[in-house]
Amino acid sequence: MCKEFYIFRHGESTYNALGKIQGRTNASELTETGKKQAEKVGRILADKNIEIIYASPLKRALQTAEIANKLLNVQIEKDEHFIEVDVGVIEGLHHTEATAKYGEDYAKWRDRDNLYPDFCFDGGESKSQVCKRVFEGLKQKADNAGYDVMAVASHGIMLGQVLIALGVPDRKIDNGSILHVIYDNQNWHFGSLISVTEKEN
Repeated sequence: MCKEFYIFRHGESTYNALGKIQGRTNASELTETGKKQAEKVGRILADKNIEIIYASPLKRALQTAEIANKLLNVQIEKDEHFIEVDVGVIEGLHHTEATAKYGEDYAKWRDRDNLYPDFCFDGGESKSQVCKRVFEGLKQKADNAGYDVMAVASHGIMLGQVLIALGVPDRKIDNGSILHVIYDNQNWHFGSLISVTEKEN
């Protein structure tokens, strides 16, 4: 049984543009640049035989899914497994504010070598918890959904945790990046990571 997933990060959001930390906030939506990135996601996925899009319920991910879907014309279904990490008390802070207020803890959170997977801020979620729920969601879809090729509209930390779990060296995950993952005989495999910026330059 071989299943394919195309997991894409939302386009640039208003919080991205302002340098603010966004976790579960729904106050952040796509910028004009983000909308163009979402259109590029749709163009890249147009020939991949996508059968359904599962989407984080947050506005920025849903907007990206809806714009990309103009070329895919498939069902979009919200799924909490794919929501962004809960960042707790640093939600909404500018990166410089988080650095000034939380210093070493914020450096641990931003560590790109995954040295602190179980660290989280008060009221928040750890990256290991994100990884667990994301793979629970993906496996659930692979085993039970009845589709062979699925897309997932999600967030940067989710894509990063999937890459780490698959043993892929750290890579920059731009807005609109698309991660191709294959599930075959109960095993997960890395396919590719596509940047919409690189793809269309």
